[in-house]
Amino acid sequence: MTHHRDIGAGPPDEYVEAEIQRLLVEDPAVAEQGITVIRRERALVLYGEVESPHRREEILRRVSERFPDVPITSDIGVIRAQAPTEIEQLP
Repeated sequence: MTHHRDIGAGPPDEYVEAEIQRLLVEDPAVAEQGITVIRRERALVLYGEVESPHRREEILRRVSERFPDVPITSDIGVIRAQAPTEIEQLP
């Protein structure tokens, strides 16, 4: 898990969680339905997978710009988007 932003006095509420989820889905520059926003203790965790590290950083940048005072933690993984280079041997 990677911390991206850690500012703020108290835990975010469900309204901020819903606004961030809406931003992820409705912002044309993001349009990411595979990212889930989960409240944990004093931060929000963005959880899911994207196709590149650049995409992950863009998502985190957009969320941080729109919600600068919300503590955000990233648990966004990068999936392989290219075709496999090795033959898979099945048992």
